[in-house]
Amino acid sequence: MARFTFKLPDIGEGISEAEIVAWHVAVGDRIEEDQQIADMMTDKATVEMESPVSGVVVELAGEVGDQVSIGAALVVIETEGDLSAEEAPALAPVTTELKAAPPSAEQTEVAEQYGAENPGVLAGGDGGGPVPQTQSSPAKTALPPPTPPASGRGVEKILASPAVRARAADLGIDLADVKTDSDRVRHADLDAYLRYGSGEGYHAPRASRARADEPIKVIGMRRKIAENMQAAKRHIPHFTYVDEIDVTALEAMRADLNDNRGARPKLTMLPLLIAAICKAIPDFPMINARYDDEGGVVTRHGAVHLGMATQTPAGLMVPVIRDAQDRNVWQLASEIGRLAEAARTGKAKVEELSGSTLTITSLGPLGGIATTPVINRPEVAIIGPNKIVERPVFVGDEIVRAKLMNLSISCDHRVVDGWDAASFVQLLKKYLETPVLLFAD
Repeated sequence: MARFTFKLPDIGEGISEAEIVAWHVAVGDRIEEDQQIADMMTDKATVEMESPVSGVVVELAGEVGDQVSIGAALVVIETEGDLSAEEAPALAPVTTELKAAPPSAEQTEVAEQYGAENPGVLAGGDGGGPVPQTQSSPAKTALPPPTPPASGRGVEKILASPAVRARAADLGIDLADVKTDSDRVRHADLDAYLRYGSGEGYHAPRASRARADEPIKVIGMRRKIAENMQAAKRHIPHFTYVDEIDVTALEAMRADLNDNRGARPKLTMLPLLIAAICKAIPDFPMINARYDDEGGVVTRHGAVHLGMATQTPAGLMVPVIRDAQDRNVWQLASEIGRLAEAARTGKAKVEELSGSTLTITSLGPLGGIATTPVINRPEVAIIGPNKIVERPVFVGDEIVRAKLMNLSISCDHRVVDGWDAASFVQLLKKYLETPVLLFAD
């Protein structure tokens, strides 16, 4: 018998260490050559490590979340026969694959309802490009059979919407005890039960119970996001400017375009906003730039490679729309939908998740009143549209209904002055409030 030490190979230019995000073997496991043993996360991707030999695992480098240096021992394997490190077969090719956990039912419902208009979260980007995470599949555990209701009708005969069932569960009400004049229990029936109970007076909802503290180790993509957000706030002196934009005409034009789109994708607000950004950038090139802290060099980019902050089941990713300035609104809508879907399903390529020169982040219908997004370092600006609301406004002496949207921009004050940021947003406002200008040469 001999012991073979599998050392972490060089898995990328400039990479000095990698994080253990998943073990696929344990001490004592028998493994075969080319079997996947671990997933290691770098600043660029999640890398699957495969064993170059067959044998029994006798040592592992550490736990999930630990960092391992390039060239350090990752796994020690006991092999049959006398196998020295020099005689070991060449390391199996390192395969890189982007993966994400499948979207939850709630995320799928939001995505279907709002499309790509709800791609992001107000956390900006994550520095040198987002990092996908490989998720190991948990073992399936058999669930105990449901407990039948203690009283009243059988649970299988009770008809109620999921919202009613959730509310009843929160209130501690057994639906079997709720009387109804229809074929299903409704919110009004719950209200009546709360007022009058079941003939025994007022029903007091049960008190909420405190849950046990749950320590969660910050690893994988969550750790990368945390590190990059901390670096962005530590190195970049942020300032945020917010202005209100009347998008009444823009929304009317969008509705007309969608009514006559034919086989083209449905337009959300996002491609129209991107078109306005690309049209305004030539007058404010310092907005579409990247700042090299160490070299003290600001590069103003001629092409707009727009990062799109996207919330996925695995965490925040920022897929990039290449050469956004060369695409019309329909092409932008198609690319937004393609990239958002690729990011959420874990199919985005590494090159699609890096190289942005400016980022946009939106919460879509959850967009709030105003936001202060964090810059996607080394970029110098990030734009955050907020929720559209209808409010009365004065037009001369008349009061009319208008659709208003606040637009936020966070900038790096080392590169962008407040006057320039405000002037840039004012130009965006001009294009968005007079949308015909978006299609004018």
